[in-house]
Amino acid sequence: MGTGDAKLDYENILMIRAAWYYYMENYTQQRISELLGVSRARVIGLLEKARQTGVIQFRIRQDGNRYIKAEQDLISRFGLKDVFTVPKADSLANLNESIAQAAAMYIIRRLKGGDFLNVGYGDTTSRVLNHLAMAAEEPLNMVSLTGGVNYYLPNTSSNVFNARLYLIPSPLLLSSQKLRDSMRQEPVVEEVYRMIPLSRMSVIGIGSMSREATILKNGVLNENDFTILKLQGAVGDLLSHFVDREGKLISVEQDRQLMSISLEDLRMLENVIGVAGGLSKVDAILAALRGGYVDILITDEETAQALLEQS
Repeated sequence: MGTGDAKLDYENILMIRAAWYYYMENYTQQRISELLGVSRARVIGLLEKARQTGVIQFRIRQDGNRYIKAEQDLISRFGLKDVFTVPKADSLANLNESIAQAAAMYIIRRLKGGDFLNVGYGDTTSRVLNHLAMAAEEPLNMVSLTGGVNYYLPNTSSNVFNARLYLIPSPLLLSSQKLRDSMRQEPVVEEVYRMIPLSRMSVIGIGSMSREATILKNGVLNENDFTILKLQGAVGDLLSHFVDREGKLISVEQDRQLMSISLEDLRMLENVIGVAGGLSKVDAILAALRGGYVDILITDEETAQALLEQS
């Protein structure tokens, strides 16, 4: 999916959400502008477009109604601040790209000049970072939540990368807990850690236990490690911390060698956005929601329905 297609999808979703809030929830245009992160004039334009394109037919058209209801049900069931769904895609790569585009647009409408954004390790979050840095009018301040400097560097052929990166200068996984603890106390590392709680928003990926898992494909863990984690009840990972179905940490040696903020610290951050989609990630996303690690979820409509059916 190209950038233009993703923007059209995002605009279409915004239009349907505006129509839902206005006609079904009876929200004021001002309230809708706050929820969507757009101006009141933009809301008026979205509502007019909804009328012109036939989204409003004395009721919200059935396709829009279905996934807006799923979003609202997820918000209610898990006590979330917001859920944003994109249409399902024809491949995992296109799905991750669509979710990343939507997340970037969601974030950029809500960050103000000078705000800081925490970014976690993962394929989709890397895509979010690139989209944000290319779309931002002002330089964005991005702070890494884990080690692994190369995972946060620009992955784009564009010369436009409008971001200041504050990275933890360390590998993601150290050879021992002693070395991890020693590096954690280094002033340059401590400086980045101090910035994390001050950020306005955080965006993290949610990893699955499938063979497509980024942490496996990047060679951070090998297949034997992965198999053992599965046998111990792991259903996915957050910032490379593996969790069970209830979102509880799986205590393993690798976790004590990891340069990453803890799950307890993650839970304390405000406005944590989880970006993940695809049916292979349903168990992992449910674990993240049950553990209370995510405030806002950006996923696809098929995954949203599966989350409701399996929770």
